[in-house]
Amino acid sequence: MRALFDTLRRDWHRRQLRDPDYAFLFDEAPPDEYVSLDCETTSLDPRRAELLAIAAVRVRGRRILSSERLVLPVQPEGDIDRAGIAIHAIRRQDAVGGLAARVALERLLRFIGPRPLIGYYLEFDLAVIDRLLRPWLGIGLPNRRIEVSSIYYDRHVSAYRPEVDLSLGAMLRGLQLPDLGRHDPVNDALMAAMIYLKLTQQPVKAD
Repeated sequence: MRALFDTLRRDWHRRQLRDPDYAFLFDEAPPDEYVSLDCETTSLDPRRAELLAIAAVRVRGRRILSSERLVLPVQPEGDIDRAGIAIHAIRRQDAVGGLAARVALERLLRFIGPRPLIGYYLEFDLAVIDRLLRPWLGIGLPNRRIEVSSIYYDRHVSAYRPEVDLSLGAMLRGLQLPDLGRHDPVNDALMAAMIYLKLTQQPVKAD
């Protein structure tokens, strides 16, 4: 059922695409390749947040290709919420000299191509990206989306343990993975990729 839904979703997106230069988003993805994605934004509200930084790292098979990464600072048009600054420590003056959002997104699309996307709370980042893409591309990203917290939850929940701590720190500790330092988009993308590979390498049993 999930595969059918994904096929129908991609077919609908393909018909809505306004710019044929981006038809490559619907090509066949390279075998066993993914992109781990993370963004920093001006706000915690995806309906009005602007991009401040984008990081994307390719994953091939069981390897994180840290040398094949994309790091894009973005200069927002509006203000940065104080709540956001407290999280990512990027102030208005720090964003001066960044790329325009459209330029950054064009580069991101060509880096991602048709590869599936990996992320931690990826829904938020893609809600912001999709909102910015639609006015000129006609669609949001059609790529398959892999949320690592959902995989972690499915592997750890049980009738005896219905609640699972899905904070990034708890997941890293539970999987015995290093904490690289959070709210840096490159580190967050790398940690999401590590979590994905650890979870899909072997079954994780609930305590």
